[in-house]
Amino acid sequence: MTAAPLQALLTGRAGALRLELELPVAEGPLVVVGPNGAGKTSLLLLLLGALRPESGRISLGERVLFDSKAGIDVPLEGRQLGYVPQDYALFPHLSVRQNIRFALQSSGLGAGELEARTGQALSDLLLEPLAERRVTALSGGEKQRVALARALSVRPQALLLDEPLAAFDIAARRTTREFLASYLARLALPTIVVTHDAADAQALGQQIAVLEAGRIVQSGSWAELGAHPVSSFVREFLRV
Repeated sequence: MTAAPLQALLTGRAGALRLELELPVAEGPLVVVGPNGAGKTSLLLLLLGALRPESGRISLGERVLFDSKAGIDVPLEGRQLGYVPQDYALFPHLSVRQNIRFALQSSGLGAGELEARTGQALSDLLLEPLAERRVTALSGGEKQRVALARALSVRPQALLLDEPLAAFDIAARRTTREFLASYLARLALPTIVVTHDAADAQALGQQIAVLEAGRIVQSGSWAELGAHPVSSFVREFLRV
């Protein structure tokens, strides 16, 4: 089954920054890069519903999540978007299993289905041996997998990842990057990955969008961006 595309054409504000965005995301990862303060995290929060756009439209397949003209604004919990923030936002006093189960408890599942879905998420992210550990006892890569498992356990229709590898040292980053690239390629969901790291961008996304001062100034493959960089940031980011 083909994944439903995530599409946005919107304007909004995050503090003093004004964002004007047109963003289509089909199956697979789109990596968003840009300098500090460009609006990368704000973009995710606008899509998620944590920030309200001033105007525009966001759709996920046939579902409209936001439409300023039609007066549609689906609340965050109804958008069916999986979100992994930069700090993972795991509950330190809970086990891996309990963190995943928590995400499912508001979905109205019966006890049997809740346990089945929790078990499936543990299995999919190779977390079964760690299921009863508290997250404070986990490595960075393990925490990232728990956060992914929690986000995916609710069966979202799209996935938003904010700087998923920012907290890793060089060696751990390389290993976790390889796992994440392989996993996202198999997942076949519309996915937006925000990163400030060139190696992460090259590994994680076939398509890269460059966000500067709240606007997408260039998009394409790594090779396409390198062939015709439109700004000093793009040239420095790709080192061309």
